[in-house]
This record gives sequence, structure tokens and C-alpha cells, in this order.
Amino acid sequence: MRVAPSVVAATIVASLTLAGCSEGGSAPIAETPAAATLPPGRPAIYQAAGEGPEPFVRALYAVYVAGGPGTDTPAPGQDPIYSRMMNATIGADFRVANGEVPTLNYDLICACQDQGPFTLDSLTVGQTGVNAATAAVVFTNAGETTTQTLNLVREGVNWKVDDVIGADGKSVRAETLKVIEAAGG
Repeated sequence: MRVAPSVVAATIVASLTLAGCSEGGSAPIAETPAAATLPPGRPAIYQAAGEGPEPFVRALYAVYVAGGPGTDTPAPGQDPIYSRMMNATIGADFRVANGEVPTLNYDLICACQDQGPFTLDSLTVGQTGVNAATAAVVFTNAGETTTQTLNLVREGVNWKVDDVIGADGKSVRAETLKVIEAAGG
């Protein structure tokens, strides 16, 4: 006798539901591991993006402390760690470069092209609204200390980097938009 797959699925669901209601407790619920329990990398960043602005930023920099992102990065303008607006800016910057070196020819998170020994020295996160936060970051890369601020925005359930403000107070997004506009992009 052949049993339809929908009947098998319904039987499994009913069994699990009843098991949760039986005497002696409930059925265990599988939980997704917190970002801190995942090894540094994209999965930990994506997990932390849904946990809050501070876990998200800590997961971003944990990648650099662990040796850097390597080649595990999406194409310019398509990176899920950046907001829609920041991705649009990054993508436009690469398009208007027309095969030449774009304005954003470095890693925004570490403010570097090449990474050396890396430490996260200080992190202060402040929520500025329900869907907005800032992260003041101080890190040392290859012996050089850098200070920057990440403007964060929540899109859906995930936190994203919406802009990077350097120690000079300049917005990466605003400076890049000037170049794009000058190029007619």
C-alpha cells in the first residue's frame, strides 16, 4: 500500500504536536546558534545582523581579527552587509569607473586595501532610532590605529551598514556620490 507524501507529513506534524503536549515536558525546540557561537565569517555576520546593531558590528570585525574576509565577498553593489542605498552607491561607483579603478577601491570596514595583524580596540554602539544606530569603532590594522563611525540602518529584520564616516568626519557615501554625479552617473 502506497501512502501519499502529504499524509506522511501530516502524521509527522501531528506526532510532534502530541509529543509536545504529553506528560513529562515538551519536545525540544532546535535553536539557531547565536552569531557568537559561529566561526567568524559571513554566516556569523548574517546571523548577528538579526540580533542587534552591536552583535552585527562585532561579527563584522571578528572576521578581520580572524584574518580577514579573503575572497568571500559578494560583487560590488550586492553585499548583504550594506543597506540598499549603500549598495546602490557602491554599484554605481564601479559602473562609472568604466573599467578603471573606482573611488571605493578599498575595504570599507577595515578602511584598508591590505590587512595585517588586526585588533578591535574599542566599540561603542548607540541606537539613534528604532531602525537606526551608530557604531564608533577604533581598531588597529598592521600597527596603524583607525577611528571610524558606521551608520547603521535596520532593513526588515537585519541591521546593515548605511555609511562609513572616517576620522576626518567625511561620509564615504556622500564623497562617492559626488564622484558619481561628476561622472554623470
